[in-house]
Amino acid sequence: MNFVQELILNLQELATQVPALVKPLIVALAAAIPMVEGEVGSVIGMVGGMHPLAAAAAAVAGNFLTVLIIVLLTSRARTAVVARSTARVGASAGTSSLSTLEDDGDAAVIVPPASAKPESKGRQRVMTWLVRFGVPGASILGPLAIPTQFTSAMLVAAGTSRRWVLLWQAVAIVLWTTVTTVGFWLALTYVVGV
Repeated sequence: MNFVQELILNLQELATQVPALVKPLIVALAAAIPMVEGEVGSVIGMVGGMHPLAAAAAAVAGNFLTVLIIVLLTSRARTAVVARSTARVGASAGTSSLSTLEDDGDAAVIVPPASAKPESKGRQRVMTWLVRFGVPGASILGPLAIPTQFTSAMLVAAGTSRRWVLLWQAVAIVLWTTVTTVGFWLALTYVVGV
């Protein structure tokens, strides 16, 4: 028995002491953590002795629940900021200290001031994907750069519809969790032999 087989068997033996109804809750809580998400959450469940489908379902639920909460909070925050900015612009006769208006042909475009803090590489990638592939592409490719919770917050903050973001984040979470669950199951079954 090699080290990996022994480690997995020891973890599964430890997991047998946890009641069966609590295991999906543990997986869902693990998947709610950014950077762990559904992908690693399902792996934790499978290593803990759960059936791959049950582990994946619990991980998807935990990950999506946090994305839902973040989308709703970000949407409310964006609505409040936009309302406040609009009120300020109207009160100060069309000028704002937060942004400037530029005439772009037919419509005025609000240009935010340059930030003193540069954007992270992950945020730059997601915004590039948003421009190039739209919300579906940014949602599906986003987990390659940053967690789904951060991607969804950026998409909603950029003005994308909550429903559209939630739909495509759900697709991305299910897709990536399925890919990692199947991959890990195949590795456990055929490579490790557990």
